[in-house]
Amino acid sequence: MIAGSWEQVKRILCIRLDYMGDVLMTTPAIRALRQSLPGCEITLLTSGSGAAVARYIPEIDDTIVYAAPWMKDSGQPDPAADAVMIATLARRGFDAAVIFTVYSQNPLPAALLCHLAGIPRRLAHCRENPYHLLSDWVRESEPHEQVRHEVRRQLDLVAAIGARADDEHLSIQVPSAATAHVIGRLQALDIDPDGTWIVLHPGATATSRRYPPEHWRTVARGLLESLDCPLVFSGSADEAALVEEIRSGLPRTHSLAGQLDLGQLAALIALAPVLVTNNTGPAHIAAAVGTPVVDLYALTNPQHTPWQVPARVLFRDVPCRYCYKSVCPQGHKLCLTGVAPADVIRATTELLDGDAPFATQPLPPLKS
Repeated sequence: MIAGSWEQVKRILCIRLDYMGDVLMTTPAIRALRQSLPGCEITLLTSGSGAAVARYIPEIDDTIVYAAPWMKDSGQPDPAADAVMIATLARRGFDAAVIFTVYSQNPLPAALLCHLAGIPRRLAHCRENPYHLLSDWVRESEPHEQVRHEVRRQLDLVAAIGARADDEHLSIQVPSAATAHVIGRLQALDIDPDGTWIVLHPGATATSRRYPPEHWRTVARGLLESLDCPLVFSGSADEAALVEEIRSGLPRTHSLAGQLDLGQLAALIALAPVLVTNNTGPAHIAAAVGTPVVDLYALTNPQHTPWQVPARVLFRDVPCRYCYKSVCPQGHKLCLTGVAPADVIRATTELLDGDAPFATQPLPPLKS
């Protein structure tokens, strides 16, 4: 049952200022709000990356892009832009705001933004007493008491006001036109969309989460030898050179890097029998569309494994695990470089054979 002060809420601002994958992992909690507050309108305040995927999430009605100055990679702070954002939010007349953060982020800057915009109800996890900045708050228990999957963390947050979803899968809606486009592209490459083929995504925004190119090339060669099926590489335009470095001279490999928009990338992943990827946005797209995924999982954090989808999560345990860094502080990336290409090939074959429970090898515990 929805908490009394939230029963009449009709206009909700959901705040998730991180990247595409973070927004996708928040969709079950957003669905819980929509299902528990029938008729409510949900607007997402997010980064440019988050906004790119928000247009494909049916639970989100509208999106506002904001480069929040307290977020990493937000660029040069601009107080004038912050004042404009406060005024924008005030004009929209939101009844409530739900602030979604990872446990290493402070929700209070976003809470202050909403307070100044006159949004009366403000919900978030918070480590310290927020006093009047939050009308509703859940005491932060991570990481000293527990560490939850990012999806569960956000579901628990909205459950504090009584919001629950009957379906906890990630959400993305693949446009039919995107699916038709990708099928045409595959057929032009002489690939049967219903046959056996594999998508490989070797890029990632953070260098700490990139499996080495020479390892990717060994994986690709091994998959060609063992499975004799086409390999399709995906990536951004900036990653096209990386893809060409990996597949140079290898037969039956194709690059769509820089050639698909986000909806078409989601369609490609939805059609694929298996995705092999670094721990980055496409891993969460795969979870949203139900495609089995081999996740080359750098141990930068323990919360972002594929959610409710057949998966193999591959890593090498290291003493420096869970550094939360975009660049490996040790310079060796052993949590990834220590993953043998043979293990990636084996995991891919297992997924193609249907031997894939939702939960695979558990991640190592937090450092004491």
